[in-house]
Parts: sequence; structure tokens; C-alpha cells
Amino acid sequence: MSFSGMVKEELSRQISMARHCRIAEIAALLSACGKVNAEGALRFQTENDAVVRKYFTLLQKTFNIDTEIAIRESRQMKKGNVYSVEITDSTQALTVLQGTKLSLNEADGDTLYLDNELITQQNCCKRAFIRGAFLASGSISDPEKGYHFEIVCQDERRAKYLQRIIRSFDIDAKIVLRKKSYVVYVKEGAQIVDMLAIMEANVALMNLENIRILKEMRNSVNRKVNCETANINKTVNAAVKQIEDIRLIEEKTGLHNLSEGLSEIAELRLQYPEATLKELGMMLNPQVGKSGVNHRLRKLSEMADELRTNEEELL
Repeated sequence: MSFSGMVKEELSRQISMARHCRIAEIAALLSACGKVNAEGALRFQTENDAVVRKYFTLLQKTFNIDTEIAIRESRQMKKGNVYSVEITDSTQALTVLQGTKLSLNEADGDTLYLDNELITQQNCCKRAFIRGAFLASGSISDPEKGYHFEIVCQDERRAKYLQRIIRSFDIDAKIVLRKKSYVVYVKEGAQIVDMLAIMEANVALMNLENIRILKEMRNSVNRKVNCETANINKTVNAAVKQIEDIRLIEEKTGLHNLSEGLSEIAELRLQYPEATLKELGMMLNPQVGKSGVNHRLRKLSEMADELRTNEEELL
């Protein structure tokens, strides 16, 4: 099962004790997946069995409506089933619509939208609404691969309403148009953790946090290794250049013609090509610090560059 599926499975088992929160969650579910036909029947349809179970239970506990879950094979290319719950009694359907403050969408005549913000006044109801919206049309990427949380909305009005509710929890939710749908999304890892906390997906939250910690540790180790590798390469390249310079001086003028300090450091560098500046300094008598060693090697480099210049001028 995908990480997104595990989150929905966890959320599907949570039934709020408060009726007003259950109503808010039903409103979000129906706003995304509900339709009303010409006879006034209210149908809820989804491809997720955990989501249809949640809706079925919420209907029973909130409105005391007993109905059945219908199952049929999906007509699309991918395999799977389509689950639906239909309230054929128009009186019961109207009770649900009035209770959830949902109205028919004039643009298409059968989908539903929330036209009254009364049911999401309290923070607990806002949490329930976000939970219902995610169950109906949301997804979350595998945190091992990346951080992305989104809820797909049918139109801009629904998207902006959902965005406003999410932002009330200090989450920087954004909206993007994808084909004909409006997607409310969050991409920052820490804020996705907050989204799971808001929806009360505590098990998924802990799993995500564990993955985040491991990824951050791996990234930290990789950064240190890369930094050390870069430093080693820099040191090796510098040592190779220093040895080339010393060999040139030895060939052209001889190391015995150098001052004692320069001659001593030149001999040590040739003898210990992999030694660091600090290690070379400790081999000198008296000992010299890194800056002193670096100064002497730089002098040798300048001498070698001057020899090269003179050689080029003769040519």
C-alpha cells in the first residue's frame, strides 16, 4: 500500500465524537464526490474502499440513515472497483444537504458546494473538513522520494475555500491549475507534518517524522563526506603543484642554493608528498605553524613561476 493509502486507511478509522465535526467531514466528502440526480437522490462515489466505509459510518452515526454500499468494476483502463452509497429517499437526502449546508452547483446542476461557512467556524470542524477533503480527493507522495501534499478541487471556489481553511492553521497552502482542476498543495516537509497533525493522522505523522530524520542525517553525512573529499582533493592538487615547482627548482638551480628555510621545507615536501601543512610544520626544527609552512611553499611556487617565465622568454 502507498503512503497516501496508509494515511487514508488511518483517517478512515477515526470517527469524531462531536456531531458538528462529523457534519463538517461529510460536507467535505460530498462536496468532492457527491451528486444529486433528477429524482433528488443523493449519491456518493469513490474508488477507495476505506473512504466509502468512512462515509457510510458517518451517515449512520450522524443522520441515522441506513443504506447500502454498491460495488461495480471501474470502466477505466486501470483495474479496480467503484464504490457508491446512494440515498434514494429524497426526504433523507434533503436532511443531509440541509444539515451539511450544501447546495446544488448551478453550473452543472448535480454537483454540490458549501455555501455556508457556519459548519467550519470551530477549529475542530476545520480539521474535520480538511480530513474529509483529503479522504475524498487528496494524496501525499512517498516521503522517501519527496514531499508533496495535495487536494484536488473541481473548481476555483472550492479550492480557495479549502486554502483559506488550511491557512487558518498557518500552513502556506498554494493553488495551481492542473488541466481542468484546481489543486491545493503543500510542498514543505515540516508543513506536511503539520497537515497530518491537523487531520489527526498520528501514526502517519510519526512515520513521516522518522523518514525525515533519517533523510536529514543521510544528507548531513553526505555533505560532510563531500566537504572532506573536496578538501582532500584540494590538498592533493596543491601538493602535486608544490612538488612540480620544487622539482623544477631542483633541476634549474638546485635546492642547495635556496635559503635554509626554503631548502628544508622543499626536502620535506618531496619526502612526504601526502603530508598536510600542519604535519610538515611539526617536522621542522624548530616547528612552524601552517601559515609559516604555506608562506615558504608559496615562495617556492613564485620562484618556479619566475623560472618558467624566463624559460618562455628565451624561447
